Amino acid sequence: MALNIVMFGPPGAGKGTQASRLAAEWGIPQISTGDILRGAVQAGTELGQRAKAILDAGELVSDEIMVGIVKQRLAEDDAKDGFILDGFPRTVAQASALDTILQGRDSLVVVELSVPDEELVSRLSRRRMCSSCGAIVGGQPTAVASSRCAACGGELVQRSDDQENVVRERLSVYHERTAPLVDFYSGRVSFRSLDGSQTPELVESAVGEAVDSAVRTTG
Repeated sequence: MALNIVMFGPPGAGKGTQASRLAAEWGIPQISTGDILRGAVQAGTELGQRAKAILDAGELVSDEIMVGIVKQRLAEDDAKDGFILDGFPRTVAQASALDTILQGRDSLVVVELSVPDEELVSRLSRRRMCSSCGAIVGGQPTAVASSRCAACGGELVQRSDDQENVVRERLSVYHERTAPLVDFYSGRVSFRSLDGSQTPELVESAVGEAVDSAVRTTG
């Protein structure tokens, strides 16, 4: 059975961290649509130019663009035995399109990470990104100890979409467009909603138990 996972939640909930850990544990690719888009922005591609203004304003890229990106990525060989989608779907329309893309494949395991807004604003305003390798640093209560990346020595900078005013706009957009995914998925036996405000280690344990439980239910 292929392990197909969707992980969603508000910006700053820890989806990327947990998806990365699951990907390493299960040996399946973590597919981050945010990373794909930011890579396109850095490369200055046509997609990147279209997406940059939208991302800087805290808005969501159109369903058409996102569905196309995901459909193409899931068709690659390394995703045939399973995958973890981090940051997709973000709207009910995207979720419906994903169901269509996955027809004939194993069932989805859906994990929601829930965190209060003020905690998210605090996390994201502390977060920094390495300008060289793209590593994300900080977010938890311990402050970033250096202005340089521990992995490569690159400069740590604040992403434009992590500034407080943009974060609050991103959260507003999330509640309007993405939170309805809970209703879309909640009737499925493979849906799990978890408290993402705990420490990363406790969340990791809860995510692992939730995935194992969902796999047993659908397997």
